[in-house]
Amino acid sequence: MLKDERSFAVIDTETNWDDQIMSIGVTISGHDFQPVESRYYIVTPECLRPGMYSSVLRKKDVAVHMEDERTKILEDIRKLMKKHGSCAIFAYNARFDMNHLPELSAYRWYDIIRIAAYRQYNKTIPENADCCATGRLKRNYGVEPIMQGLSGKQTYREVHNAMCDAADELLVMKYLGHSIETYECALINGKVK
Repeated sequence: MLKDERSFAVIDTETNWDDQIMSIGVTISGHDFQPVESRYYIVTPECLRPGMYSSVLRKKDVAVHMEDERTKILEDIRKLMKKHGSCAIFAYNARFDMNHLPELSAYRWYDIIRIAAYRQYNKTIPENADCCATGRLKRNYGVEPIMQGLSGKQTYREVHNAMCDAADELLVMKYLGHSIETYECALINGKVK
C-alpha cells in the first residue's frame, strides 16, 4: 500500500533510435511531493547511438550522477530505492518505462497518466474537452499539455531530458493535489518486491 511507504520514485527514460535506454532520470519523493534525492544516469554505450532527444542528453544545468553500463546503473537505482525504503515507481505513460526497464519489474509501477488525464481527478480539464465516457481525455494528455493546464503556463515545454522530465512528472503529481493513496488505482503491474 502506498500510504505505508515513506517514499516513492518517479522515473523517466529516453531511448535512442534502436529503442534502447540511453538515459534515466530518478527523483525520490515523500508524500508531500517534494524531491528528496535525484539522480541522472547516462547509459553507455547506448548513449553513443543517436536518438530523437540526443541534443538534450547532456544539459549544462543537469548533473550526471553516473555514466556507465546498464547493469551498474540499475544496481545503483535499486540501492537508491532501498536507501529510501520504497517499492513504488511512478512514471507518465509508465508501461513504456516499465517495459524498457525489466530489471525493475519487481517494484510496483504506477501510471501518473491514469490520474492526470481524467476529468474526475484533473480539475483543469476544460468542460468542452473531448473525453471518453470514463472521463479520460481522448487526445492531448501528454506531459506538456497537462502541465500547461495545471501550471497555467502555456509557454511550458517538455525538455525530453530524462532528469528534467522526471522532476516535471513529480510536479504534475503535486499540482494535481491528490494524496498518494489516490494513485492506488493507477497500479499497472501489481507486483510487490
